[in-house]
Amino acid sequence: MDLSSLKPAKGSVKTRKRIGRGQGSGRGGTSTRGHKGAKSRSGYSSKAGFEGGQMPLSRRLPKFGFKNRNRVEYVAVNLDKLQQLVDNKGITVIDPAVLAENGLVSSRDLVKILGRGELNAKVEITAHKFSATATKAIEDKGGKINTL
Repeated sequence: MDLSSLKPAKGSVKTRKRIGRGQGSGRGGTSTRGHKGAKSRSGYSSKAGFEGGQMPLSRRLPKFGFKNRNRVEYVAVNLDKLQQLVDNKGITVIDPAVLAENGLVSSRDLVKILGRGELNAKVEITAHKFSATATKAIEDKGGKINTL
């Protein structure tokens, strides 16, 4: 046996339909495109959302809502998560880079510290925003807040 004698398994390869090769082929004439109409012409391509002249779905449905392009989104990190960092890793200086290393936020996120849970350690926290309850809880324990 050599490479030149290899063939695919019987029935595994189908011959493709050769369209538009004369009447004798059985697929000449209109070449499986039917009679007339835009789809039978050469160079036809449909527009996205075109529904054959029927009013497209995007125009049948009502418009509503508003997307504010100036919206600033913050990723929330609660005090209980910060307490877990202190307990498990012994971290007392927390900033967005430390939070990103520990998988709480991604490196480009804006971080807001929220007040759910309890904080029992004295920590120095740097973030973009703080809620009033989080600020009070951190400062009551003798911690320090730095706003970016």
